[in-house]
Amino acid sequence: MKLVLASSNAGKLVELRDLLGDTGIELVAQTDLGVEDIEETGSTFVENALLKARHACAVTGLPALADDSGICVDALGGAPGLYSARYARHGDNEANIDKLLAALKDVPDERRGAHFYAVIVLLRHAGDPRPIIAEGVWNGRVLHQRQGSRGFGYQPVFFDTEHGISAGEIDDALKNRVSHRARALAALRARLPELGG
Repeated sequence: MKLVLASSNAGKLVELRDLLGDTGIELVAQTDLGVEDIEETGSTFVENALLKARHACAVTGLPALADDSGICVDALGGAPGLYSARYARHGDNEANIDKLLAALKDVPDERRGAHFYAVIVLLRHAGDPRPIIAEGVWNGRVLHQRQGSRGFGYQPVFFDTEHGISAGEIDDALKNRVSHRARALAALRARLPELGG
């Protein structure tokens, strides 16, 4: 089965291809099919994922997979949350991390709790009334400075308290089991048989 990934984020494409490697699903980047990003005007992660998936389906005629995700920081009332990718400047990981670290400058470790949240949506066609929706959460806290150079987005400043390592240092095998996106995709994979119905 061929699915279009409704994202222009190269990091997400690599991660999702790895996680779907044994399913027989071929994931094609929307940019390879001439699909532009759509403005994320939803008020929730689910709404944004649905907007992206519907747009990719409508343009390509293929089933689409879309995700929306972000980091939610307790001391900031859940921010940057829905606006994670554009917290300082859209798509500028370094500027976004700098703004987050500045916002938490005087916040002690015990109040730096945070979690990554991801929702993944699969639409069979643009008008699909029964989208498959799955979500995942990765708990931890925000570090005071970058640690490691792996991953993308806020991962260099996110500390996985369960495994005692930053997401910027974590190896792919562990990340593909514990990350928010991995957990959401595992939940989605369990529902793939619904595609036939």
